[in-house]
Amino acid sequence: IIMNQQELLDKARAGLVNSYSPYSKFPVSAILLCEDGTIFHGVNVENASYGGTICAERSALVAAASAGHRKFKSISIVTNLETPASPCGLCRQFMVEFGNYEVIMGGANGSVQVSSTAQLLPFAFTPASLDEFNSQSKK
Repeated sequence: IIMNQQELLDKARAGLVNSYSPYSKFPVSAILLCEDGTIFHGVNVENASYGGTICAERSALVAAASAGHRKFKSISIVTNLETPASPCGLCRQFMVEFGNYEVIMGGANGSVQVSSTAQLLPFAFTPASLDEFNSQSKK
């Protein structure tokens, strides 16, 4: 069953309780919808060695990639902020690796902001960038 935006945001919101965020106290939850309708959940998982922390968006993408999924329809992201929170730069780069798909951000007050991976990271360095480099270097 493919869910609509509100159902995806509700599912992400329900998953906030699974966030492991003892340092920032800023839980984040993401629901990744694959092209085939499969859904993966991710939360931020912090670490005492701050560099070891993983964001919810990357957590969901890693779970999906680990299960063999590479094509996505959307990712829905929620926090406890009243207004929608945008993904960090590292997550933007990680998300665009898998193409251009919808990014749905939901605020605790019910507000929703919709974008795409390409809009969130214009002039992105992608697998196509490497393909272009490789084709130019063979000349």
